[in-house]
Amino acid sequence: MDNLESSDMKNTNKVMENKQIEREINKNTGSATEEEEEKEAVVSNKKKKVEEEKEKAEDSASEKETAKQQKCQDKNTCSCPQLEAEPIKDHRQLLEFRVRSKDIDWRQYVQPLDTGIRSAAVYLDRQVDYVGSQRRLVNEDNRRELLVCHDMMGNYLEDRHFHSSEKYDDYRFVHWSAVDYFCYFSHDYVTIPPSGWLNAAHRHGVPVVGTFIVEAAGLLDDFLASEESVGRTVEALTRLCGHFGFEGWLVNVEVTVPPPKMPHLYRFVRELTAATESRVPHGRVFWYDSVTDEGKLRWQNELNSRNVEFFRRSHGTLINYAWDEGHLERSAEQAKREQSPRHRVFMGLDVFGRSRKGGFQSLETMKLVADNGFSAGIFAPGWTFETLSRFGYSIKSPLGDDQTNSAFLARNEAWWSRIWPTLATHPYCRLPFFTDFCVGSGRANYERGSRTSGEDAGAFFNLTRQSLQPSVPLDRNAVHHFDEAFSGGSCLLVTNYERAFRLFLTDFELPLGVLLLSYAYKINGANVAASNVDLVVRVTALNRNDSELYLFCGDYRGDIVAPQRCYLSPLENRLPRVHAKMTQDSKSRAAGWQVRYYLVKFDGPVRVQDIGIKCQRPAESQTETQLGAVYVGAPPLENLSDTRIDIPVYGRNLWNEPSA
Repeated sequence: MDNLESSDMKNTNKVMENKQIEREINKNTGSATEEEEEKEAVVSNKKKKVEEEKEKAEDSASEKETAKQQKCQDKNTCSCPQLEAEPIKDHRQLLEFRVRSKDIDWRQYVQPLDTGIRSAAVYLDRQVDYVGSQRRLVNEDNRRELLVCHDMMGNYLEDRHFHSSEKYDDYRFVHWSAVDYFCYFSHDYVTIPPSGWLNAAHRHGVPVVGTFIVEAAGLLDDFLASEESVGRTVEALTRLCGHFGFEGWLVNVEVTVPPPKMPHLYRFVRELTAATESRVPHGRVFWYDSVTDEGKLRWQNELNSRNVEFFRRSHGTLINYAWDEGHLERSAEQAKREQSPRHRVFMGLDVFGRSRKGGFQSLETMKLVADNGFSAGIFAPGWTFETLSRFGYSIKSPLGDDQTNSAFLARNEAWWSRIWPTLATHPYCRLPFFTDFCVGSGRANYERGSRTSGEDAGAFFNLTRQSLQPSVPLDRNAVHHFDEAFSGGSCLLVTNYERAFRLFLTDFELPLGVLLLSYAYKINGANVAASNVDLVVRVTALNRNDSELYLFCGDYRGDIVAPQRCYLSPLENRLPRVHAKMTQDSKSRAAGWQVRYYLVKFDGPVRVQDIGIKCQRPAESQTETQLGAVYVGAPPLENLSDTRIDIPVYGRNLWNEPSA
């Protein structure tokens, strides 16, 4: 690149940077000036000339690099850049499917969406204190959904790797049980979600969408040139979903669309929605509130007649975040005219607080959304990590930082805990169930409490390794702990020693009435013998909630079976089908780690609705309790140990009677 081109590129980039700032200001007011639109066209033309020359050089370099690269044969050893996520920069790359990983079978690296791991969402009266906490079922009349749009520092940071990086303190997301859709966002033309995000979300039953964003007139001309170009673009985007294993798109057109091209834009949204719905499992397409029916770039901050056609042609609309209560009222009126449920309208919340209250005041904004019956679209939840730099934390240390990691986790739990009352929670519903609480990172890797050796022994950040996470925020009750772990990179360190609190909201059906429960724990300190740990399980009759039973799975002097509360001691005998990591051989576990097992037979079919923990320690004691793993299973009736615990729920044996 000669000096003139270099100068042009610098000037172009500066103009684009300033324009991005202006665009965000205009999004707050819902307007864009004619002068802005003219500048946009000039800047776009300059940039296009520079990029054409750059593309020629890149094409040559790309061909040479492709010739050097070997196809990935072993996902455990391959470290070539083909396994790094990358965006698509322009229309040519999109149509030519020009991605490094085009020859990789991503089915080896991305697990499909697990639709059976969780059941329909419920509203909780209390998110943590589950004793006396009632569930309210979500139905079509009260349904509110949550779309989380991850937009942090441009994205494609350490999370772009399939293999681990060492920056273990980077941003992680763990509150999947409240999320209905997750969007990975960047300002590139086509944003392809990295495999780590796909695996973590899919493991928790959450669909993931990429982003198709148009912020330059040249890109608009490319895909809206004709009906044929619309069809090719739809085909290319649908192919990306199939190749990488994600569920759809957020479509964001943030340029003025010439009126003659509006029919093509409508066709694009309709055809992309239809193709995604028919060809992508669980496919979804969302439209971002930006362009009006006249093609003008005017953020409406509401659903109205000027953007409703896009709403009709997609699965839902994400409304720009500069709305007020009047916008909410008009959106409700428009949804009613469309005879559409309000949950298809996702009102935006920018966590950085642009236009509406964000940060730790986000509850006020979220409550307005919920009280008016709309779904929510949260922009930039990475605020909890990104803003740590304001307080002197090093968020860019390539090897991670202990203080940054602890501060982020505490800050993140506190933020989600505050807005949780406005959200619905999905219970876990499939057995067997296992988690070791790994968040997808660690300062080291552990197996059965011992630090591993070899290539995987050191610090890691890899969201693919994230285990099933607690159903509700742990704020002030427990924290993810990285000093040691039973398995993976972290465990839970209990901080609440006053009362029981919920870990998992569940909907485990036990049609045979048999429950196998196991958990790993460790107590550190001077008063270990005086400290107690109970896993608390709430059980109801399978088809009714009029009777409930609490099982305190601890270590008591014999089992105490009562009508509503049972206090159980662990079994010493060998048990059937225990998870491989929950070894019954104490010699294979690191010192201090204990594993308890409970085998219970009820007198009829039951449902496990909650799993929590209750810890006690002497006053002023510094003893610490760590929970390393939890396993729940439902073994068959035959060959059960005679030492099992028999517990009545119904008051009579129902095995030869129809279930109530």
